[in-house]
Formats: sequence, structure tokens, C-alpha cells
Amino acid sequence: MADTFPPELIDAQRRLHQANAEYKALCQALPWSVEPLQGRPGEEHPHTGVVTGGRPDSPGYTDEQKVEETHLWALVRELSIEVSTHPHWNGLEGEARVKARMALKHHPDAVPATAESVP
Repeated sequence: MADTFPPELIDAQRRLHQANAEYKALCQALPWSVEPLQGRPGEEHPHTGVVTGGRPDSPGYTDEQKVEETHLWALVRELSIEVSTHPHWNGLEGEARVKARMALKHHPDAVPATAESVP
């Protein structure tokens, strides 16, 4: 049956969700530019005076941040490949494979407790 998944596939999907969440959190905390760059001013709305857009100066990533970002992105790619090339999918084709893949993404044992929302 399409929604009966091998335990190692469920585990890989759970680790993928977790790695994606960690990567997203890291990226949100990083400066907007990998290398130090000068920011740019925003634009003032002519009627309201509200300033929108613009960016502050970016100090760039530290060496540690670069290593962590590279490591997490590699982990996300590795786990994506592990999940998508698992032999379980060989027995499914077309729409059945798509539905099963979506079911795995939302499987209760594959969604870590810390995941706020899984696309």
C-alpha cells in the first residue's frame, strides 16, 4: 500500500524536515550578504513619508557561519537524495507516486515535533 512506508524512509524524511528547519532558521539569522557589502537607503513615500526597502550594511558571514551554512545545505541535499531515490518508490508510478510522496511528507512519524509547518 502507498501509505505504508519502510521505517528507514520515514526516518530519512523526518531528518530531512529537521535539516530543512535548521537551515531555514540559520538563513534567517545570517546577514543578508555572504561577503561584506554596503547597504542602501530605502525610498520615502511622497505622501506618507514612510520609508520602505533599503538594507543596512552587511558584515558578511563569519568563517563559522560559512561552514555551518555549507554543512547544513549539504545535509539537506544528501537527505533529499536519500528520500527521493529510496527503493520504496520503484513500485509506484505516476499519480500514485506523487500521492505517496505527499503522504510521506505529512506522515505523523516523519514530522518532527519542532516543525512549525512543512510545505
